Amino acid sequence: MPADVLQQLDIRVGVIEAVAEVAGSDKLIELRVGFGNHTRQILVGMKRERANLRELEGRQALFVVNLSPRTMAGRMSEGMLLDIGYADGLVPVLAVPERPVPPGTRAG
Repeated sequence: MPADVLQQLDIRVGVIEAVAEVAGSDKLIELRVGFGNHTRQILVGMKRERANLRELEGRQALFVVNLSPRTMAGRMSEGMLLDIGYADGLVPVLAVPERPVPPGTRAG
């Protein structure tokens, strides 16, 4: 990916405050994510990869927050979770900061 494309992404640390299943979807879960001064609803396709979805609550992770909102399974998603491994056929893991940082902190 060219450096200028990467610089266009607004990647921030968010805290996963709540996790809910999306009715009628065998893949999607809904995350309520706090970014310090606001909260967003972000849908992610990782229902099958997690035995216990609640283990995500309270965790920090990296999210792309400057994407246009997108409707999936009748619900609005206001960002994208960054994970590691999915593109390589591995069970994905969260992209997380090395140590806790304030919610809303920018990556890069």
